[in-house]
Amino acid sequence: MKDRKDSKMRTEYDFSEGARGRHVKAYRAGHTVEITSRDGSIETRRFTEEDGSVMLDPDVKRHFPDSKSVNKALRSLIAES
Repeated sequence: MKDRKDSKMRTEYDFSEGARGRHVKAYRAGHTVEITSRDGSIETRRFTEEDGSVMLDPDVKRHFPDSKSVNKALRSLIAES
């Protein structure tokens, strides 16, 4: 494991019983996120692939870690066509 100061994971988290990909099918079917604003109000958003959300596979995500990098790559492909 990485040195604690390099890790963003808290020491109290225990994923030793975890199974990679266990919830991916349900997640891709759609998921709800609650966003709490500084004023205390809560906004609930539902995300689905049909709404335009795109789920990257882990091997792709390593090369495109954020929306900006994905959009830049896709725009360059669009420009070539």
